[in-house]
Amino acid sequence: MGFEICLVIVSWLLYLLLLPQSLKNLTDQLSCLPGLGQRSATRLAFYLLNQPQKDLTTLARAINEVKAKTKTCPRCFNLTSGADLCAVCSDKKRRQNLICVVEDILDIVSIERTRHFNGVYHVLGGLISPLDGLTPDKLHIRELAGRIKQMAGQSAEIILALNPTTEGDTTALYLEKLLTPLKVNITKLNRGLATGSDLEYADETTLLNALKFRH
Repeated sequence: MGFEICLVIVSWLLYLLLLPQSLKNLTDQLSCLPGLGQRSATRLAFYLLNQPQKDLTTLARAINEVKAKTKTCPRCFNLTSGADLCAVCSDKKRRQNLICVVEDILDIVSIERTRHFNGVYHVLGGLISPLDGLTPDKLHIRELAGRIKQMAGQSAEIILALNPTTEGDTTALYLEKLLTPLKVNITKLNRGLATGSDLEYADETTLLNALKFRH
């Protein structure tokens, strides 16, 4: 079986050597994307090769513009299309004194899918993990404390919507100790979320219940 696998791999590599350089370059670039191996990247490259030129031009333009035209919200660190606040922070219908703290931007997408949360967000940009070089000073924790201080006198609530992992629990504990003196109501998502799971992959019902029954 091992010999057969090696033979298949060698045959595949030899086939790749026969491809035009432009197609090989595209395959190499696509294979760098998450979840795409060399074979999947090759299939995708051939798919793109067979698409109309106008569609490829549109795709190339979108890829080229995504970095240049996507900015970070100066208040919550969500994504925005300009230097102004993001769509969530600038929405006057949302409760500005209800802040949901998340690890990254993809968690916002997951929570928004529940259509239950009507507050705003704060993206930490990671979780405390000294072994990975992520210490509190490298996250957007100071900015979170600054936002809370600006709400002095208001009845504010901070929801710690962090992944139920060791790093998530460590970060939540750190934030509780840091924010408690600011006299703000701190809650966490209900443990309906499985330990070790990611908010990004939680189904809407589980996430909705975690929000509803936060403690």
